[in-house]
Amino acid sequence: IDGEGRLSSCGSGAGHPGLLGHGEGVTLLNAPTRLPPALGGERAVSVSAGEGHSLALAAEGSVWSWGEGAWGKLGHGNEQDHRQPKKIEAFAGQRVVAVSAGDYHSLALTADSSVWSWGQGG
Repeated sequence: IDGEGRLSSCGSGAGHPGLLGHGEGVTLLNAPTRLPPALGGERAVSVSAGEGHSLALAAEGSVWSWGEGAWGKLGHGNEQDHRQPKKIEAFAGQRVVAVSAGDYHSLALTADSSVWSWGQGG
């Protein structure tokens, strides 16, 4: 995350569709590369990388996810992969203050101290 809240990624996304967040066909970046306009113009304040997926928290409290959608770990109500960040609509009306991406699950903490989880539960 740069000083203006823009996201960059690098590394290998081989075997994990969309892991790098740059769209279709991008599986290797040797240097940090800014993601295409992401988060709908919102400023990122934190990022968490899990097994094949990532989460970003925006300053306004919204959560965005991308990568491999297996087990529903992206939070979009399905198992579809997303190759670029997509807002998790389930948090509409909530202010999320922290996120964490695990191997097959994801977590969020809201301003009212509620903990949300999604993905494979064990």
